Amino acid sequence: ELFVKIISSRVMSVPELFEDIFVIKDIDPVEKKFDKVSRLICRGDNYDANLALDINTDIYPVKVNEKLRLHLYNTIDKDGADDTGAFNPNIEDTIAANFEYVMYGKVFKYEEKNRENKVAVYISFGGLLMELEGEPRHLQNIELDARLYLCLKKVGDVSQ
Repeated sequence: ELFVKIISSRVMSVPELFEDIFVIKDIDPVEKKFDKVSRLICRGDNYDANLALDINTDIYPVKVNEKLRLHLYNTIDKDGADDTGAFNPNIEDTIAANFEYVMYGKVFKYEEKNRENKVAVYISFGGLLMELEGEPRHLQNIELDARLYLCLKKVGDVSQ
């Protein structure tokens, strides 16, 4: 029990860039281009954010109306140590062990949407793309050219 408490307190020390629960509103709204990849169109519960996210549905199948908890971190080290860029095959030594689907990518575009007083952040995860649109105050910790981790976990569906 003490070990669990220590681990959970260590996870809290990892700086979180963004977190929200998203409801999947649509999957592949436009023509599907790849067999094992789908584009999710989601709406955030807490921050009025919109999300378009490509994921490998062959290894992480999802359905419309499912809820996903999404976290963005600049490191997955339990102690919050800076990411070295080196692959750590022991996932149990990282906060990634708490999630079902994790990707590593780079912020390649940060765009102001003045007409809506929102910003959009674009991240590439080895060719799988993400667009996260929301209020600037909720996305201010995400910087252009930053390398970060996207961590997902299913938390139910709309009926729950």
